Amino acid sequence: MSAAIRPVPLTPPQDLFGKGRADRTTRVLDFIAENRLRWATFVNRHEPDVRVDAWRIPLVVVERRVEAHDTDVVSLLMTAPDGRALPEWRPGAHLDLELPSGKVRQYSLCGDPADRHAYRVAVRRIPDGNGGSLEVHDEVRVGTMITVRGPRNAFPFVLPGHGSSAARVHFVAGGIGITPILPMIRMADRLGIDWTMVYAGRSRDTIPFLSEVESFGSRVTVRTDDEHGIPTAADLLPGVGPDTSVYCCGPVVMTQVIADTVREMRGVELYSERFSPPPVVNGTAFQVELARTGEVLDVPADKSVLEEVLKARPDSSYSCRQGFCRTCVVRVRSGDIDHRDTVLTDAERAAGDMLICVSRCGGDRLVLDL
Repeated sequence: MSAAIRPVPLTPPQDLFGKGRADRTTRVLDFIAENRLRWATFVNRHEPDVRVDAWRIPLVVVERRVEAHDTDVVSLLMTAPDGRALPEWRPGAHLDLELPSGKVRQYSLCGDPADRHAYRVAVRRIPDGNGGSLEVHDEVRVGTMITVRGPRNAFPFVLPGHGSSAARVHFVAGGIGITPILPMIRMADRLGIDWTMVYAGRSRDTIPFLSEVESFGSRVTVRTDDEHGIPTAADLLPGVGPDTSVYCCGPVVMTQVIADTVREMRGVELYSERFSPPPVVNGTAFQVELARTGEVLDVPADKSVLEEVLKARPDSSYSCRQGFCRTCVVRVRSGDIDHRDTVLTDAERAAGDMLICVSRCGGDRLVLDL
Protein backbone atom coordinates (compact mmCIF):
# COMPACT_ATOMS: atom_id res chain seq x y z
CA MET A 1 0.00 0.00 0.00
CA SER A 2 1.46 3.35 -1.00
CA ALA A 3 0.70 6.78 0.36
CA ALA A 4 -0.33 9.58 -1.97
CA ILE A 5 2.35 12.20 -2.52
CA ARG A 6 1.04 15.66 -1.73
CA PRO A 7 2.74 18.88 -2.89
CA VAL A 8 4.57 21.00 -0.31
CA PRO A 9 2.41 24.08 0.50
CA LEU A 10 3.86 27.40 -0.69
CA THR A 11 2.17 29.47 2.00
CA PRO A 12 1.76 28.86 5.76
CA PRO A 13 -1.53 27.20 6.63
CA GLN A 14 -4.17 29.20 8.46
CA ASP A 15 -4.25 29.02 12.22
CA LEU A 16 -7.25 27.90 14.28
CA PHE A 17 -8.78 31.35 13.98
CA GLY A 18 -8.52 31.46 10.19
CA LYS A 19 -5.54 33.80 10.03
CA GLY A 20 -2.81 33.16 7.46
CA ARG A 21 -0.08 35.24 9.18
CA ALA A 22 1.82 34.67 12.39
CA ASP A 23 0.38 36.24 15.49
CA ARG A 24 1.33 39.93 15.83
CA THR A 25 2.71 39.47 19.33
CA THR A 26 4.83 36.54 18.15
CA ARG A 27 6.16 38.63 15.25
CA VAL A 28 7.14 41.46 17.61
CA LEU A 29 8.92 39.13 20.03
CA ASP A 30 10.74 37.41 17.15
CA PHE A 31 11.91 40.80 15.82
CA ILE A 32 13.20 41.86 19.27
CA ALA A 33 15.03 38.56 19.85
CA GLU A 34 16.68 38.55 16.42
CA ASN A 35 17.91 42.13 16.63
CA ARG A 36 19.03 41.77 20.25
CA LEU A 37 21.24 38.86 19.14
CA ARG A 38 22.72 40.92 16.29
CA TRP A 39 23.38 43.88 18.61
CA ALA A 40 24.99 41.69 21.29
CA THR A 41 27.26 40.13 18.67
CA PHE A 42 28.29 43.59 17.43
CA VAL A 43 28.91 45.03 20.89
CA ASN A 44 30.85 42.06 22.24
CA ARG A 45 32.99 41.27 19.22
CA HIS A 46 36.77 41.58 19.70
CA GLU A 47 39.96 40.71 17.89
CA PRO A 48 41.22 37.22 18.73
CA ASP A 49 44.18 37.09 21.09
CA VAL A 50 46.85 35.19 19.16
CA ARG A 51 49.59 35.59 21.72
CA VAL A 52 51.10 32.50 23.28
CA ASP A 53 49.37 31.72 26.58
CA ALA A 54 52.09 30.70 28.99
CA TRP A 55 50.85 29.42 32.33
CA ARG A 56 52.87 30.36 35.41
CA ILE A 57 52.90 27.30 37.62
CA PRO A 58 54.66 26.94 40.98
CA LEU A 59 56.37 23.56 41.17
CA VAL A 60 58.56 21.80 43.69
CA VAL A 61 61.67 19.76 42.86
CA VAL A 62 61.05 16.21 44.06
CA GLU A 63 64.07 14.52 42.50
CA ARG A 64 67.52 15.67 41.37
CA ARG A 65 69.73 13.18 39.50
CA VAL A 66 73.16 13.25 37.87
CA GLU A 67 72.54 12.05 34.31
CA ALA A 68 76.10 12.00 32.94
CA HIS A 69 79.06 10.31 34.63
CA ASP A 70 81.18 13.46 34.42
CA THR A 71 78.45 15.12 36.62
CA ASP A 72 77.99 18.00 34.15
CA VAL A 73 74.32 17.16 33.53
CA VAL A 74 71.61 17.00 36.18
CA SER A 75 67.91 16.37 35.73
CA LEU A 76 65.14 17.90 37.82
CA LEU A 77 61.79 16.18 38.34
CA MET A 78 59.15 18.70 39.37
CA THR A 79 55.56 18.32 40.50
CA ALA A 80 52.77 20.56 41.77
CA PRO A 81 52.96 20.93 45.57
CA ASP A 82 49.39 19.63 45.89
CA GLY A 83 49.92 16.81 43.38
CA ARG A 84 47.44 18.14 40.85
CA ALA A 85 47.67 17.26 37.15
CA LEU A 86 49.88 19.53 35.05
CA PRO A 87 49.09 21.00 31.61
CA GLU A 88 49.54 18.59 28.73
CA TRP A 89 52.55 18.79 26.44
CA ARG A 90 53.89 17.12 23.32
CA PRO A 91 57.40 16.00 22.36
CA GLY A 92 59.67 18.94 21.55
CA ALA A 93 58.08 21.26 24.13
CA HIS A 94 60.04 23.34 26.62
CA LEU A 95 59.50 25.22 29.88
CA ASP A 96 60.68 28.64 31.01
CA LEU A 97 62.13 28.21 34.50
CA GLU A 98 62.04 31.26 36.76
CA LEU A 99 65.04 30.49 38.93
CA PRO A 100 65.24 31.67 42.56
CA SER A 101 67.61 34.50 41.53
CA GLY A 102 65.06 35.86 39.08
CA LYS A 103 66.86 34.58 35.97
CA VAL A 104 64.62 32.99 33.35
CA ARG A 105 66.00 30.10 31.34
CA GLN A 106 64.46 27.64 28.89
CA TYR A 107 64.88 23.89 29.11
CA SER A 108 63.36 21.13 26.98
CA LEU A 109 60.97 18.71 28.61
CA CYS A 110 62.62 15.28 28.49
CA GLY A 111 60.19 13.17 30.49
CA ASP A 112 57.11 11.26 29.36
CA PRO A 113 54.15 13.28 27.98
CA ALA A 114 51.86 10.52 29.29
CA ASP A 115 52.85 11.45 32.87
CA ARG A 116 50.49 14.34 33.68
CA HIS A 117 51.82 14.81 37.22
CA ALA A 118 55.52 15.54 36.68
CA TYR A 119 57.81 17.56 34.43
CA ARG A 120 61.43 16.58 33.86
CA VAL A 121 64.17 18.83 32.47
CA ALA A 122 67.94 18.37 32.24
CA VAL A 123 70.64 21.05 32.47
CA ARG A 124 74.27 20.91 31.40
CA ARG A 125 76.68 22.93 33.53
CA ILE A 126 78.27 25.72 31.49
CA PRO A 127 81.08 27.30 33.56
CA ASP A 128 81.54 30.31 31.26
CA GLY A 129 77.84 30.83 30.59
CA ASN A 130 75.51 33.49 31.95
CA GLY A 131 74.81 31.86 35.29
CA GLY A 132 71.57 29.97 34.74
CA SER A 133 73.09 26.50 34.56
CA LEU A 134 75.43 27.24 37.46
CA GLU A 135 72.48 28.23 39.63
CA VAL A 136 70.61 25.03 38.77
CA HIS A 137 73.66 22.89 39.57
CA ASP A 138 74.85 24.70 42.69
CA GLU A 139 71.67 25.95 44.37
CA VAL A 140 68.60 24.00 43.24
CA ARG A 141 67.96 20.98 45.44
CA VAL A 142 65.07 18.67 46.32
CA GLY A 143 62.43 20.87 47.93
CA THR A 144 63.33 24.02 45.98
CA MET A 145 60.28 25.86 44.67
CA ILE A 146 60.51 26.94 41.01
CA THR A 147 57.87 28.78 38.99
CA VAL A 148 57.63 27.64 35.38
CA ARG A 149 55.97 29.12 32.33
CA GLY A 150 54.62 26.94 29.56
CA PRO A 151 54.79 24.32 28.23
CA ARG A 152 55.34 25.76 24.76
CA ASN A 153 56.54 24.05 21.62
CA ALA A 154 58.85 25.53 18.98
CA PHE A 155 60.13 22.10 17.88
CA PRO A 156 57.05 19.92 17.34
CA PHE A 157 57.19 16.26 16.35
CA VAL A 158 55.13 15.93 13.14
CA LEU A 159 53.98 12.33 12.80
CA PRO A 160 54.22 10.55 9.43
CA GLY A 161 50.78 10.55 7.85
CA HIS A 162 49.61 13.33 10.20
CA GLY A 163 51.20 16.45 8.72
CA SER A 164 54.32 14.77 7.35
CA SER A 165 54.56 12.91 4.05
CA ALA A 166 57.57 10.92 5.28
CA ALA A 167 57.38 7.15 5.70
CA ARG A 168 60.14 6.92 8.32
CA VAL A 169 61.94 9.16 10.83
CA HIS A 170 65.64 9.58 11.62
CA PHE A 171 66.78 11.40 14.76
CA VAL A 172 70.17 13.01 15.39
CA ALA A 173 71.10 14.22 18.89
CA GLY A 174 74.33 15.78 20.06
CA GLY A 175 75.05 15.79 23.81
CA ILE A 176 72.43 17.71 25.76
CA GLY A 177 70.49 17.93 22.49
CA ILE A 178 69.03 14.57 23.45
CA THR A 179 66.52 16.27 25.76
CA PRO A 180 63.82 17.21 23.22
CA ILE A 181 64.55 14.08 21.18
CA LEU A 182 63.95 11.59 24.02
CA PRO A 183 60.15 12.11 24.16
CA MET A 184 60.04 11.90 20.35
CA ILE A 185 61.71 8.49 20.13
CA ARG A 186 59.54 7.27 22.99
CA MET A 187 56.39 8.31 21.09
CA ALA A 188 57.68 6.95 17.77
CA ASP A 189 58.38 3.60 19.41
CA ARG A 190 54.95 3.41 21.06
CA LEU A 191 53.20 4.19 17.77
CA GLY A 192 55.18 1.64 15.80
CA ILE A 193 56.78 4.23 13.53
CA ASP A 194 59.83 3.15 11.54
CA TRP A 195 62.66 5.16 13.13
CA THR A 196 66.40 5.24 13.76
CA MET A 197 68.74 7.53 15.68
CA VAL A 198 72.38 8.55 15.91
CA TYR A 199 73.43 9.89 19.31
CA ALA A 200 76.78 11.74 19.27
CA GLY A 201 78.98 13.28 21.94
CA ARG A 202 82.53 13.74 23.14
CA SER A 203 82.61 10.51 25.16
CA ARG A 204 80.24 8.07 26.81
CA ASP A 205 80.91 9.78 30.14
CA THR A 206 79.62 13.14 28.85
CA ILE A 207 76.36 12.18 27.15
CA PRO A 208 73.26 12.13 29.37
CA PHE A 209 70.50 9.51 29.51
CA LEU A 210 72.75 6.95 27.82
CA SER A 211 71.09 3.93 29.42
CA GLU A 212 67.61 5.20 28.48
CA VAL A 213 68.67 5.72 24.89
CA GLU A 214 70.41 2.35 24.58
CA SER A 215 67.32 0.59 25.92
CA PHE A 216 65.78 1.07 22.46
CA GLY A 217 68.28 -1.45 21.08
CA SER A 218 69.49 -1.61 17.50
CA ARG A 219 67.49 1.42 16.36
CA VAL A 220 70.07 3.62 18.11
CA THR A 221 73.71 4.16 17.14
CA VAL A 222 75.93 5.86 19.72
CA ARG A 223 78.99 7.65 18.27
CA THR A 224 81.57 9.34 20.47
CA ASP A 225 84.46 11.50 19.34
CA ASP A 226 87.01 9.68 21.46
CA GLU A 227 86.09 6.29 19.96
CA HIS A 228 85.01 7.09 16.41
CA GLY A 229 86.36 10.58 15.66
CA ILE A 230 84.39 13.67 14.65
CA PRO A 231 81.30 12.45 12.76
CA THR A 232 80.68 13.42 9.16
CA ALA A 233 77.28 14.08 7.64
CA ALA A 234 77.29 10.51 6.31
CA ASP A 235 77.95 9.20 9.83
CA LEU A 236 75.02 11.18 11.21
CA LEU A 237 72.56 10.41 8.41
CA PRO A 238 72.96 6.69 7.62
CA GLY A 239 70.17 5.31 5.46
CA VAL A 240 68.47 8.70 5.09
CA GLY A 241 66.84 9.08 1.70
CA PRO A 242 63.54 10.04 0.07
CA ASP A 243 60.44 9.81 2.28
CA THR A 244 62.49 10.37 5.46
CA SER A 245 62.03 13.14 8.00
CA VAL A 246 65.09 14.14 10.02
CA TYR A 247 64.94 15.64 13.53
CA CYS A 248 68.17 17.16 14.78
CA CYS A 249 69.14 18.92 18.00
CA GLY A 250 72.66 19.67 19.13
CA PRO A 251 75.64 22.00 18.70
CA VAL A 252 75.51 24.66 15.98
CA VAL A 253 78.23 22.95 13.93
CA MET A 254 76.28 19.68 13.89
CA THR A 255 72.94 21.23 12.98
CA GLN A 256 74.56 23.30 10.23
CA VAL A 257 76.32 20.29 8.68
CA ILE A 258 73.06 18.37 8.65
CA ALA A 259 71.10 21.31 7.23
CA ASP A 260 73.62 21.80 4.43
CA THR A 261 73.50 18.10 3.56
CA VAL A 262 69.73 17.61 3.73
CA ARG A 263 69.22 20.70 1.59
CA GLU A 264 70.75 18.76 -1.30
CA MET A 265 68.69 15.60 -0.70
CA ARG A 266 65.44 15.19 -2.59
CA GLY A 267 62.33 14.22 -0.62
CA VAL A 268 63.85 14.63 2.86
CA GLU A 269 62.18 16.79 5.53
CA LEU A 270 64.32 18.53 8.16
CA TYR A 271 63.26 19.76 11.61
CA SER A 272 65.95 21.12 13.91
CA GLU A 273 66.54 23.02 17.13
CA ARG A 274 69.70 24.58 18.47
CA PHE A 275 70.65 25.65 21.98
CA SER A 276 72.57 28.75 20.92
CA PRO A 277 71.51 31.91 19.09
CA PRO A 278 71.54 31.81 15.30
CA PRO A 279 74.18 33.89 13.51
CA VAL A 280 73.14 37.35 12.37
CA VAL A 281 72.28 37.31 8.67
CA ASN A 282 72.59 40.43 6.50
CA GLY A 283 73.26 42.59 9.54
CA THR A 284 74.42 46.19 9.49
CA ALA A 285 75.88 48.25 12.32
CA PHE A 286 73.68 50.75 14.17
CA GLN A 287 73.30 52.49 17.52
CA VAL A 288 70.91 51.93 20.40
CA GLU A 289 70.09 54.62 22.95
CA LEU A 290 68.86 53.62 26.41
CA ALA A 291 66.22 56.30 26.99
CA ARG A 292 66.24 56.27 30.80
CA THR A 293 69.96 57.01 31.11
CA GLY A 294 70.92 58.42 27.72
CA GLU A 295 73.60 55.77 27.19
CA VAL A 296 74.38 55.02 23.55
CA LEU A 297 75.49 51.51 22.57
CA ASP A 298 77.12 50.50 19.30
CA VAL A 299 75.67 47.30 17.82
CA PRO A 300 78.09 45.68 15.34
CA ALA A 301 76.79 44.07 12.17
CA ASP A 302 77.37 40.56 13.56
CA LYS A 303 76.04 41.11 17.10
CA SER A 304 72.51 41.30 18.53
CA VAL A 305 71.03 44.19 20.46
CA LEU A 306 70.66 41.86 23.43
CA GLU A 307 74.41 41.12 23.50
CA GLU A 308 75.26 44.81 23.72
CA VAL A 309 72.46 45.59 26.21
CA LEU A 310 73.71 42.83 28.52
CA LYS A 311 77.11 44.52 28.68
CA ALA A 312 75.45 47.66 30.05
CA ARG A 313 72.57 45.94 31.89
CA PRO A 314 73.77 42.46 32.99
CA ASP A 315 70.49 41.82 34.83
CA SER A 316 68.32 42.24 31.70
CA SER A 317 65.84 39.43 31.20
CA TYR A 318 66.26 36.99 28.31
CA SER A 319 65.91 33.30 27.61
CA CYS A 320 65.68 31.66 24.16
CA ARG A 321 67.84 34.16 22.19
CA GLN A 322 66.06 32.93 19.06
CA GLY A 323 63.01 35.19 18.88
CA PHE A 324 60.13 33.09 20.17
CA CYS A 325 59.87 33.24 23.97
CA ARG A 326 59.12 37.00 24.47
CA THR A 327 61.28 37.27 27.58
CA CYS A 328 63.47 40.06 26.15
CA VAL A 329 60.64 42.18 24.73
CA VAL A 330 61.35 45.94 24.93
CA ARG A 331 59.28 48.95 23.86
CA VAL A 332 60.97 51.12 21.22
CA ARG A 333 60.37 54.84 21.64
CA SER A 334 61.69 55.84 18.23
CA GLY A 335 63.42 54.32 15.25
CA ASP A 336 62.66 51.87 12.44
CA ILE A 337 62.49 48.25 13.67
CA ASP A 338 63.60 45.34 11.49
CA HIS A 339 61.45 42.61 13.07
CA ARG A 340 63.02 39.14 12.87
CA ASP A 341 61.02 37.31 15.56
CA THR A 342 58.30 34.72 15.02
CA VAL A 343 55.78 35.60 17.75
CA LEU A 344 54.84 39.28 17.95
CA THR A 345 51.45 40.18 16.52
CA ASP A 346 50.91 43.03 14.06
CA ALA A 347 49.32 45.05 16.86
CA GLU A 348 52.32 44.52 19.15
CA ARG A 349 54.73 45.50 16.41
CA ALA A 350 52.67 48.59 15.60
CA ALA A 351 52.83 49.54 19.31
CA GLY A 352 56.64 49.44 19.16
CA ASP A 353 57.40 46.12 20.84
CA MET A 354 60.68 44.48 19.84
CA LEU A 355 62.48 41.25 20.73
CA ILE A 356 66.04 42.48 21.09
CA CYS A 357 67.58 39.00 20.85
CA VAL A 358 67.00 38.82 17.09
CA SER A 359 65.35 41.96 15.73
CA ARG A 360 67.45 44.86 14.51
CA CYS A 361 67.29 48.47 13.37
CA GLY A 362 66.09 49.35 9.90
CA GLY A 363 67.99 52.63 10.06
CA ASP A 364 70.83 54.16 12.06
CA ARG A 365 69.45 54.34 15.61
CA LEU A 366 66.81 52.93 17.95
CA VAL A 367 65.74 54.49 21.24
CA LEU A 368 64.74 51.79 23.71
CA ASP A 369 62.62 52.22 26.82
CA LEU A 370 65.43 51.02 29.07
